[in-house]
Amino acid sequence: MKMIRLFAVSVFFAALLSVSAIAQTAPATTSGKIAVINTYLFGEEKTGITKYVSAMNALNTEFKPLDTELQGLVTRFQALSKEIQTLREQAAGGKVPIDEKVANAKVDEAQKLERDIKFKQEDAKARFEKRQAAVLGPVMQDIYKAVQEFSKQKGYTMILDIGKMAEADIIMALDEKADVTKDFITFFNTRPATTATTATPK
Repeated sequence: MKMIRLFAVSVFFAALLSVSAIAQTAPATTSGKIAVINTYLFGEEKTGITKYVSAMNALNTEFKPLDTELQGLVTRFQALSKEIQTLREQAAGGKVPIDEKVANAKVDEAQKLERDIKFKQEDAKARFEKRQAAVLGPVMQDIYKAVQEFSKQKGYTMILDIGKMAEADIIMALDEKADVTKDFITFFNTRPATTATTATPK
């Protein structure tokens, strides 16, 4: 389930780096100093935010067995679909005798698999969202606080999420010096540890 990196998390970061949230913490004496941060880089294994990467890895590990199970079901369904298609082609050609009982059994199995996959995917999605909130929530709150601290310390009036801006195709020009992603990641990774912890499954 590699959707962890972007699934719902991007929504949080869009709010986390909103103008109003950052502007409230900037010194009143600043003169329009603006910076951008690419939140999509927070999850990079080697160069991202250590705590965030660790939380995502923990979530991936927790859901790996379920993901493997689903992949197995999907693989079996695809194989059955090919077998059924082959039987249909043979039946249409009329040259190869078809065992209707066997063919019908395969169709029934494929239909059952399709229902099982749909149910398990919906169940997995609900469970994933619940665990994501528990596992990544504390880390996200810590990042939120750190962005405000970083903004105040550096004297920025606002910090924008360049990742979301690029995705929305609203960037026309940008001075590379305004991108402080690496600086913020370093700032966060060198901060004293907080009390935020990863929740264990219940």
